[in-house]
Amino acid sequence: MQHDTHHAQHSHHADHTSHADHSGHGGHADHRPDHTGHAAHRPGKAGWAMAARATLHCLTGCAIGEVLGMVIGTALGWGNMETMVLAIVLAFFFGYTLTLRSILKAGVDFRTALRVALAADTLSIAVMELIDNGVIALWPGAMDATLSDALFWGALTFSLAVAFVATTPVNKWMIGRGKGHAVVHQYHH
Repeated sequence: MQHDTHHAQHSHHADHTSHADHSGHGGHADHRPDHTGHAAHRPGKAGWAMAARATLHCLTGCAIGEVLGMVIGTALGWGNMETMVLAIVLAFFFGYTLTLRSILKAGVDFRTALRVALAADTLSIAVMELIDNGVIALWPGAMDATLSDALFWGALTFSLAVAFVATTPVNKWMIGRGKGHAVVHQYHH
């Protein structure tokens, strides 16, 4: 008896016709938010332009860190290895900081923003630093050039350009899989 009473109390759940009537609602097919130009942000749709912008963003942070590290190392009279280590650490710091800043502007909490920045930029910065420092290390005389030498600035500019060209396909690959700056982009809307 208790079962019959319980069943009768919930018999209104069997009639879903009023709930299923969505004739006044156009459905999700009619919802077309204006995301013109953003199709490249979905996994599998990474374009070269988006990859180049992500790489340029990374390059900016790396260049700031590289130059600042070399200026500090030179000013303190450090050797090549200590100066290079400082420049690499600062390149990562400024690369992450630029991404972190843009994510925090979107109202994301610091811990989440930091995780996103680390996930988005680590591979990109690592490849960029490897190429950049590799070119400088292999360029005859570049490691011994000072800030007042044209060789220093020429080698640095060339090494950053080579790093940009080498890192752009890495970013395109990551974005195409929904990683890297594709994750960062989610917080810009």
